[in-house]
Amino acid sequence: MLEIRGKEYEVKTTIVCGMLGSGKTTFIQNVLKDSQEKVVVLVNDFGKTGIDGEVLSVGGVEAVELPSGCVCCTLKFDLIRTIGEVTEEFRPDHLYIEPSGVASPSGVLEALGSLKVNPVTVVGIVDSSEFVELYESGMYGKFFEDQIINSDIILINKTDTVEEEKVLDTIELVEGMNERAIIIPTVRAALSEPLPEVARDNRIISSHTGHVIHCETVSLKLKDNVSFNTVRELFRNMQTGSFGKVFRAKALVQTDKGPFRFDLSSGRVETEPFGKPVTDSRLVVIGESLKAPSIGKAVAAPAGPLDP
Repeated sequence: MLEIRGKEYEVKTTIVCGMLGSGKTTFIQNVLKDSQEKVVVLVNDFGKTGIDGEVLSVGGVEAVELPSGCVCCTLKFDLIRTIGEVTEEFRPDHLYIEPSGVASPSGVLEALGSLKVNPVTVVGIVDSSEFVELYESGMYGKFFEDQIINSDIILINKTDTVEEEKVLDTIELVEGMNERAIIIPTVRAALSEPLPEVARDNRIISSHTGHVIHCETVSLKLKDNVSFNTVRELFRNMQTGSFGKVFRAKALVQTDKGPFRFDLSSGRVETEPFGKPVTDSRLVVIGESLKAPSIGKAVAAPAGPLDP
């Protein structure tokens, strides 16, 4: 049940959280592929490119972009307002919320609580190829804990990319942080069975104690018909650290070989054809000590920056 200005609406809500590149958008695509529900997805991407929203819309999903940033503090009121607007406009059966990879789900839960949203399920997605190392390094501070301890279902994803021992180490660490969660190992965030029904209590455990992740973001609008080989070479060079420490990079580009989606996460580059023409080719890179001018020069004279 969702209450907006005294009106009540029946709408299930699922929050899908996970660090940068863990597989959130892929999971939502998989779950909704054969869904008969009327669904709206709220996407809060990091940066100003709107890539994830367009990726989801290719499958016929109604995707609504939230302003860039983390849904934990400053965007909480934007989230509350947007939920009200999309519920009244689209009347969905199911609302999915995909926060930025550096968002605290406790903030999303607080926003939903103020709207009296129920039932709510939190799905956390963990990249088994790097989770243990990143957690032990303390690189993402309390964001890791906030995402894990507030999740009802946790997917241990990308298990096909690592040895079984590393998968078991990841499961053991996650279980130690949240013993009540249902844990499911996955490949490409795909489930062999429907998502389990979870009776969530009303607890919100906040580990977000003022820690802020300082990521640099390079967002570029590209000209159409950029050379496919040029963009692919750029991603390979980012993979090897030629343009700084890249945590995540993604692009939708109308190349000279057609529309393509490029993705760099967990040190791996993936390239695949996109399902429709790209009208606004763009690139976003997230990381530290990024060489922004060099990135721009490497993609055949981009039309200009998206960020001010």
